[in-house]
Amino acid sequence: MELPRNPFKQALAEGRLQIGLWSTLASNIAAEIIADSGFDWIVLDTEHAPNEIADLLPQLHALGGGTATPVVRPAWNDPVLIKRIMDLGVHTLLVPFVQNAEEARRAVAATRYPPAGIRGAAGAVRASRFGRITDYLQRANSEVCLLVQAETAISLADLEAIAAVEGIDGVFVGPSDLAASLGHVGNPGHPHVQNAIEDAAKRLGAVGKAAGILTSDTAAARRYIDWGYRFVAVGSDAGVLSRGADALAKALKTG
Repeated sequence: MELPRNPFKQALAEGRLQIGLWSTLASNIAAEIIADSGFDWIVLDTEHAPNEIADLLPQLHALGGGTATPVVRPAWNDPVLIKRIMDLGVHTLLVPFVQNAEEARRAVAATRYPPAGIRGAAGAVRASRFGRITDYLQRANSEVCLLVQAETAISLADLEAIAAVEGIDGVFVGPSDLAASLGHVGNPGHPHVQNAIEDAAKRLGAVGKAAGILTSDTAAARRYIDWGYRFVAVGSDAGVLSRGADALAKALKTG
């Protein structure tokens, strides 16, 4: 059995725009519904959503037949959490709160087998199709796609050094935490924050590294794409559900 290629990793390397969606409902049914919506990547969040390792597996099953590459955000830059997620067969990770190049290097090490890293080697896990991909341990590193989040003033100050770490495929600018770090909590649209977001895209573009971001505002998404962001999440399953339900109720109760 062959190790599947990682289409999301290849798309970022080629500079192709990838449109994504956040999944925070911790539901395999919700994941199955959005799997066929046409997104290029879908984040299964364990940092700000009630997801645990066992919860991820049915969601990964649900996404398996869809258009999107599953991306999992661990709760922290922790090699044990990362190892367990990757043993489920996840090859694209979004690691939060990476403040500097050393923390980026730790994230890389957690996602790679020795000698390139410290990922623990296990044989009969879902990632290797329970041992059927006989050369999985030798080839898995080549299909890992690692995204790290730069979401504070400190991380932006070290942005080029973070991006330059070997093994980092993209840098995701977290607008909410960045806004809080810059003194504008709850207001990522503040001009100070927007200027920082635009500057980050330019700096990442200059060093040839893919830039990513999340927004639920379509106009903002188009602006970020124009600024050079290449993996852009345009909302969440929870947001789509709440806005759709609110609009439906309002349309009939006020009409």
